[in-house]
Amino acid sequence: MLVRVLTQLLVVITLLTIVSTAAFVGRYRLRDTRLEWRRRLRAVAPITVLLAVVLLFNSVARQVVPELSWILDWNLTWAIYDLEGQFIVWLQSQATPTLTAYFSFIYIYGYIFLLVFPVVAYFALSNTRPLRELLAAYTLNYALGLVLYVFIVAYGPRNVMPELVEALLYDTYPQYQHLTRQVNRNTNVLPSLHTSLAATVTFMAYRTRGVYPGWFLLATVLGISVAISTMYLGIHWAIDVLAGIALAYVSVTAAARLVGRWSASTWLRNRVSSIRKR
Repeated sequence: MLVRVLTQLLVVITLLTIVSTAAFVGRYRLRDTRLEWRRRLRAVAPITVLLAVVLLFNSVARQVVPELSWILDWNLTWAIYDLEGQFIVWLQSQATPTLTAYFSFIYIYGYIFLLVFPVVAYFALSNTRPLRELLAAYTLNYALGLVLYVFIVAYGPRNVMPELVEALLYDTYPQYQHLTRQVNRNTNVLPSLHTSLAATVTFMAYRTRGVYPGWFLLATVLGISVAISTMYLGIHWAIDVLAGIALAYVSVTAAARLVGRWSASTWLRNRVSSIRKR
């Protein structure tokens, strides 16, 4: 079943990316990309490697994060509930089959597309800074998010109020459990990484709206939809979503300041040169 879900995900995301590339990127940028792809790859290689390392570490570390979290025992679940009350219950009371289908699609497919397409779109730009900033912001999201997950224990609404909050995604489309259980942990809801990464893309789309105005509009709609979907489906509290937006802002701001401050390739060349002179 997991292979089937992953195959379906790959097909849908590929189709959405192809259509969006045709709509937003344009033929002339693709033409230039064919001529400059090696230079662009070299420019983004260091941050890409760093992101890959962080993702690998994240996937391993999150297997032991719950145990570390319970050692610290900073359980904020009931503090969140006291502040927020039954907002998620009210939100789900507005549910309709059409909304459930839309937000389920957004939570799975829209979210992945939102993360993948800007990598393609920014790689098509001669200026590699937007892509380097995006990848740096992704890296910071995962790194800072993991730190917060270590220190904070928090269960989502469907775990706290199972008799009131429905697991709409899994009740309607149970096959997606095979995908989400690979990355999700019940105690890791604050902040919402779905929201933080979606907001990161939206913030970056705003920064590059002069280049891709159409993408900025679509990214804004998708980013807001992802944030709402996490609450509508009973996965996250509104406070998780706000924390995710804050994490996204910090990550994008920090990435903008860090990118360009130093060059890994220049540092490596200088090191090689100094070694040869010895």
